[in-house]
Amino acid sequence: MPVRPTPKTPADRPLSNGEPLSTRIYIDADACPVKDEIYKVAARHGLPVSVVAGQFIRIPPDPLIERIAAGSGMDAADDWIAERAGKGDIVVTSDVPLASRCVKAGADVIAPNGKPFSEASIGMTLAVRNLMTDLRSSGEVTGGPRSFSPRDRSAFLSALDQTIRRIQRGAPQAPAPKPD
Repeated sequence: MPVRPTPKTPADRPLSNGEPLSTRIYIDADACPVKDEIYKVAARHGLPVSVVAGQFIRIPPDPLIERIAAGSGMDAADDWIAERAGKGDIVVTSDVPLASRCVKAGADVIAPNGKPFSEASIGMTLAVRNLMTDLRSSGEVTGGPRSFSPRDRSAFLSALDQTIRRIQRGAPQAPAPKPD
């Protein structure tokens, strides 16, 4: 059964009884370690999922899950997600610049480790990311982020479930915790 095409922008979504179409989960999928968990949670809540990658990526045969091969251009997948995600949607990414764009568009954004990005935290997160990029390019810092752990997976599942429930209740986004 084909998946309905994703509207170009949140405003293009068809309305039903004056209410916007359901929340959609967008996955920045190329290096996402929690895709399977997202599929399970989305199925439990009956939410559509757009799995966006630069190239072909395997997805489960489910009418609520659509695969988007955004192209191999620089930031093609990020641009595709940022053009469509908006208020009431959830974006899963570890890409800080994409998270910033989606937060500004009103979407809820969660990193695969469960860390939420918010209006209050995204500026500092982007600044730290840029500083670390500069330090790595100058040779000052050679290590990367710590490896993904079962604890991160559990924190993500909890954050995703809480975000979906909050959106369904119509409650405002909770502020993100202060960076460590």
